[in-house]
Amino acid sequence: QVQLVESGGGLVQAGGSLRLSCAVSGITVRFSAMSWYHQAPGAQRELLGTISSAGTTMYADSVKGRFTISRDNAKNTVYLQMYSLKPEDTAVYYCNARVQLASYWGQGTQVTVSP
Repeated sequence: QVQLVESGGGLVQAGGSLRLSCAVSGITVRFSAMSWYHQAPGAQRELLGTISSAGTTMYADSVKGRFTISRDNAKNTVYLQMYSLKPEDTAVYYCNARVQLASYWGQGTQVTVSP
């Protein structure tokens, strides 16, 4: 059974930082494409960035230079380091894994950025 469990969300002031974690079981992150998304109230879920199985990363323009995705193969965990947070970053943040033809989601973690 595949499980993705996000953690690390919370309330932070604008300009602050947070690091989100996505602990994965049932699949191996280094053989998967791991992505982070967020979804604000009333909005569609938006792709923030991806780390490929080869370890290359790509980011949405909205977070480029502020967010960094990394993984710890030994812990089978993926991270989203967020800097210079803005109120518009307020959303539920989701971890996604794609391996072969399957896609898996975590339950999400809330990030709230106050002005």
